[in-house]
Amino acid sequence: MYPDDRRYTKDHEWVQLAGDRATVGITDYAQKQLGDVVYVELPEAGRQLKAHEPFGTVESVKAVSELFCPVAGEVVEVNTELSGSPERINTDPQGAAWMIRLKVADPGEVAGLMDAAAYSAFVAAEEK
Repeated sequence: MYPDDRRYTKDHEWVQLAGDRATVGITDYAQKQLGDVVYVELPEAGRQLKAHEPFGTVESVKAVSELFCPVAGEVVEVNTELSGSPERINTDPQGAAWMIRLKVADPGEVAGLMDAAAYSAFVAAEEK
C-alpha cells in the first residue's frame, strides 16, 4: 500500500530521496483522513526549511491541516499544478500530487524516518 522507495513521518508525509534531492507529499492515509481537498498552499522555490517545520496547508471540506517538512533543505521546485487542481491530492497523493522538491541539507536525515513497513504498522495502530 505504501511504496517501499520512500520514508514516512508521523505527520503522514512521505519523502523520496534521489541523491541530494527529495520529493515530498502526503500519504494515501492522510488524504483519506482529510476528505475532499479543495485548496492547497505551498511555499515558493528558494525557501529554506527545517525538519518538521510547517511548509504549507491543505484545506479540505472537513478541515485545514498543516504540512510539515520531513527533512531540512531548500525548496527547489513546487508542484504548481496542485493550485489549480487540488483534488489531485485525493486521486494520486503518492504520485503526481507530490508537493515540493528539496535540495536536502543532510541526505542521511531521511534514514531516521519510518520505512513502509513501520509506517503501515503506525497507521494500523492509529486506526484502532
